Amino acid sequence: MIVLQILVSIFVLIVLGKLFKQWHNEKITLANFLLWCLLWLAVLLVFWQPDLTSYLANFLGIGRGADLIIYLAILVIVYLVFRVFVRLQKLEKDLTKLIRDEAIKNAEKR
Repeated sequence: MIVLQILVSIFVLIVLGKLFKQWHNEKITLANFLLWCLLWLAVLLVFWQPDLTSYLANFLGIGRGADLIIYLAILVIVYLVFRVFVRLQKLEKDLTKLIRDEAIKNAEKR
């Protein structure tokens, strides 16, 4: 298990480095940077302290720690899909408005 923990730790450090670079280049907001950092640090914590998930699962009334992780992962994925859907809808609306405005400008020139 220690080899996997080391590999995951290296991977998480690389991801955190890339996140910092994205934030430093202003490609993501500070809030998103902090959120993703917390998520990846939680992954690191779970890999180094796997019993922690069992403790939290028992505290929440869930049978196993692995079940807790799966439930949380599903919640995060559904939330992220929702956020992507909302942004896509906004982009479609903005694009439609832009195309409509350009069409009206071109029609007025003729």
